[in-house]
Amino acid sequence: MIDQERKAARLSKLTAAMDGAGLDAVALVPGANFYYLTGVHLHLMERPTVLFVARDGSMHGAIPTLESARWGQGAPEVNTTYWQDSDGFDDAFADVARRLKAERIGVEGQLMRVFERDALRSAFADARIDNAHAAISRMRLVKDAEEVAIIEQAIAISERALRTTIDAVVPGMSEVEIRSRLMTEMLAEGADAPAFDTIVLARGASADPHGTPSPERRLEKGDPLLIDFGAAHGGYNADITRTFFVGAVSDEHRAIYETVLAANETGRTIAAPGMTLHDLDTAVTERLRGSPFADMVLHKTGHGLGIEVHEAPQVMVGNRAPIEPGMVFTIEPGLYRSGEIGVRIEDDVLITEDGCRSLTGFERGLTVIGS
Repeated sequence: MIDQERKAARLSKLTAAMDGAGLDAVALVPGANFYYLTGVHLHLMERPTVLFVARDGSMHGAIPTLESARWGQGAPEVNTTYWQDSDGFDDAFADVARRLKAERIGVEGQLMRVFERDALRSAFADARIDNAHAAISRMRLVKDAEEVAIIEQAIAISERALRTTIDAVVPGMSEVEIRSRLMTEMLAEGADAPAFDTIVLARGASADPHGTPSPERRLEKGDPLLIDFGAAHGGYNADITRTFFVGAVSDEHRAIYETVLAANETGRTIAAPGMTLHDLDTAVTERLRGSPFADMVLHKTGHGLGIEVHEAPQVMVGNRAPIEPGMVFTIEPGLYRSGEIGVRIEDDVLITEDGCRSLTGFERGLTVIGS
């Protein structure tokens, strides 16, 4: 649950963004922004479930009746119209429209589905409906101290689970066996769930940044082992990647690893308020492109982390937004050679008033396991 003082502060962030974007209202469906404002997790399902926020700060809901107990307890401040499956949702949306006079409504273009948009168009026939995803999500860009503390808890859970798992890895284990062990350890350490589908990849499979673990691939001496994972805890997420080597490491693979590590260290050292996200990505990527492995670069430097595993800001070329204190994002340079090796080292960092603090502490030096 989110206390009323924090709800009010978050609502003020949104209404300020609406004022800047010229929006009379926004319409939110269940997801990160919906949860951020209300503290209530509802499912994005076949029943349209919409929270409306007016520029004056009043909130209105069109909510399925089967969610009334949870919604009424968690969001009593919302003027809600409930609707039954047997009656349909049209009247509920029309009721909200009568209360909420809006000529321009912003929606989350990356989340709202067509049938929800159509319901809005029917109820607000004369209103303009705009994609305001970036403006709406900006309210979550800077984390407060409590949010950071929860993310740190998720990271601590993740790192304890990784330590236990890695200590148990031996040649002959499959990627799926290692993934299952890691997921079990996260739950045992207090995770609510894995933050996303845990990635455990060996040998050439590690060169696929978002590959799928296999029960057939079993660890052999000299294999790289890439693990990308995180715990969900208290509504927030961790996102960590480490790459290990099984039993031994070749000189070239060591050089690839050290190149990625240097790029990671560059990002964690220079990230600070005032520089742009474009400049941070450029500096990190230049460490990779200036190496003998320039052809192995596949992706940007990082992404925001919080209620969503991937959220604003994007640490990438072209994003000239300034880095701000309170931002939490990943620094995750990687190098990938198809069919042979992938190396990624991913840390979660907090931007402070004068620099950057890594929230992740799991060792980054080249580590040989399963000897």
